[in-house]
Amino acid sequence: MELELECTQLSGFETVLDTTVFHEETLEMIVPDAFPDILRIVDTGGTACLRSKEAREGRAEVSGTAKASVLYLPDGGEGPRRLEVSVPFSCAADGANIAEGCAVTAVPRVVAAETRSLNPRKVLVRINLAVCLRVYAPVTETLCSAAAAPEQAGVEQLTEHQTTYLAVCVQEKPFTFSDELPLPAGRPEAEELLGSRFAARCGESKIIGNKLILKGEASLRLLYRAAEGELCSAEFALPFSQILEISGAGEEAGSEVDVVLTSAECTLSGGDGRSVAVSLGLLAQAVVRESRGVDLLTDLYSTAFDMTAEARPCTLRRLLDQGQRSQSARELVETGVLAREVLDASAEVGTVTQSRDGDRITVTAQAAVTVLYRGEDDGLYAVTRELPVSCPLELPGEAACACLCRAGESFATPASGGLEVRAEVEFRYMALAARQVPVIASAHMEERGGGEEERPSIVLRMAREGERLWDIAKAYGTTISDIRSANDLGEEDRLSDQLLLIPRKR
Repeated sequence: MELELECTQLSGFETVLDTTVFHEETLEMIVPDAFPDILRIVDTGGTACLRSKEAREGRAEVSGTAKASVLYLPDGGEGPRRLEVSVPFSCAADGANIAEGCAVTAVPRVVAAETRSLNPRKVLVRINLAVCLRVYAPVTETLCSAAAAPEQAGVEQLTEHQTTYLAVCVQEKPFTFSDELPLPAGRPEAEELLGSRFAARCGESKIIGNKLILKGEASLRLLYRAAEGELCSAEFALPFSQILEISGAGEEAGSEVDVVLTSAECTLSGGDGRSVAVSLGLLAQAVVRESRGVDLLTDLYSTAFDMTAEARPCTLRRLLDQGQRSQSARELVETGVLAREVLDASAEVGTVTQSRDGDRITVTAQAAVTVLYRGEDDGLYAVTRELPVSCPLELPGEAACACLCRAGESFATPASGGLEVRAEVEFRYMALAARQVPVIASAHMEERGGGEEERPSIVLRMAREGERLWDIAKAYGTTISDIRSANDLGEEDRLSDQLLLIPRKR
């Protein structure tokens, strides 16, 4: 007969894809009639804006727009000018377990941007992007927690209380930010914006009731041309806060929140060159995780019947460590023309790799640093150098580490022979250990055949190191309580190298 089993359900989200997609887009563009001819391209900066993300059968798709800002020197000796180029992009990643209804988080970034002049009125813009893509599938796992059997069936069962760390909620919220920002006091008035660079991040998040409260800031760095061709920069911090509705999580749960741009506009306003109008579209993407306890039926047998039980593995995860660290690298970059003044410095993260040596995992991010500077000849130049930035993490061998990297602050100063460049990268990591526990899925009992009377009524046996009383009782068809009673054992007594009296269950 089939044994009736009591079950419990464990619901959450399983990560079915965690990857970074690298993608390249190119676009040819005619210089608008209102702009002068191009003499020399100086630099190209880019900002990635997410438009959509979607899970399909076996595939996750992401699309957006890369806003490129091309800084060039015009033919005719005027000051530097800027071309704005919007380059649409779309990319995808395949995964066997991706299906419609999965939740997708995407963090796009521009890794590199360059522009080549095809002729004085035509350019080719190339954008290299990286999209950190994660897909979460909703799962509800039915697990057996106990067996319901009459006392005469003699069913002995082993139930273990286990915990697992899992994603319990994936939520997102779009929002907007707009403001008019005055230029810092002491900075000259702006005649033309030459570049704007945005970034957004969540600095703090907290769960209260069924709400996730997050605080963060969008940063803006401007490059502009003042009177008489002077180039100036200005930085702004734009704080924001949002509330996301979540479900299925307690206040002790942890959250990972990524805030990405969906649109970005920055223009001079007021007519006096003293303020800029900023309008941003933003998307907060939150993944909430917590430890859940569950009772599992891991083994059973009968002292009165022959039993056949089928078990299946249940994967349990344990949080080993998580956090955020900032690491930096420094290098002297040689320049063809000696630098007199640094006008701007920025960094973008490219490939990220992991290596293990014993109990240490080293995460290395390639940071491409671009420096805009004025040379000793009073010319305008840009140089890009890729610096490896490493973050060592002490983690045991069973740890699997997921890490999201983003560029932090970057600096450059003129030095003998070139530029002293420093790049900072923020490493947000989470290390989990997974193990599999067998859980009873079904059990069948049958009447025992003959030969029971031939079994000895009592057995003497030496307990081996690390052996469980459960395993001994199951092997001899008796119960733990009968063995304890026959040997005057308490709950805490150890079995190592002890001669046990094992009575037969009648």
